[in-house]
Amino acid sequence: MGLLRERYLFRGIVCGWGQGDNGVRLFPSTAYEECSMGHAKKDVPFQPLNIAVLTVSDTRTLENDTSGDTLQDLLVEVGHRCWGRQIVKDDRYQMRAVVSQWIADPEIQVILVTGGTGFTDRDITPEALGPLFDKQIEGYGELFRLVSYEEIGTSTVQSRAIAGVANHTVIFCMPGSPRACATAWNRIIVEQLDARHRPCNFVEMVLPDANSACGSRA
Repeated sequence: MGLLRERYLFRGIVCGWGQGDNGVRLFPSTAYEECSMGHAKKDVPFQPLNIAVLTVSDTRTLENDTSGDTLQDLLVEVGHRCWGRQIVKDDRYQMRAVVSQWIADPEIQVILVTGGTGFTDRDITPEALGPLFDKQIEGYGELFRLVSYEEIGTSTVQSRAIAGVANHTVIFCMPGSPRACATAWNRIIVEQLDARHRPCNFVEMVLPDANSACGSRA
């Protein structure tokens, strides 16, 4: 993690950003805590979660998987644990096999999937993983396209980012670029995986016994 090199306005508060090894802007835990406290319940402790990362690609390996590296760096930076990481080809059955195994694993609370959310013939992540969801999180895709519009304009309509819940595991699927991964994490996912975030977050769902800010929406 490099020194802070940029300043970024987040909800009216000037926050620091760091430059990671992949050239992607990272959101350091200290800056995140400072910027999010206005929406956090201070007497609720942070709850580290076990998060698995899946990269969908026909060409990448662990040696050049910059998107998977970005997600791993970001989740560890704020205090979560990278519980597993794999790369699968754009094959719906291989994808389902890996994600189904993680969904069934009681030690894994969150799955992050990068890649395969576009419109080419090989982009089948929504079709592959959508059937596994007990419930869809429609607002995630809507919000991702909203915040992505600020970066790539109308090209965001070609993103089919989806999310859902299965067996008390929350799954977030996002495009395959490191920049898109950073956008999804920094602008949406990081807060929703923080037990302190008000008025609601997903921690209470994936850790039913956790102390969460969701108990009160006042």
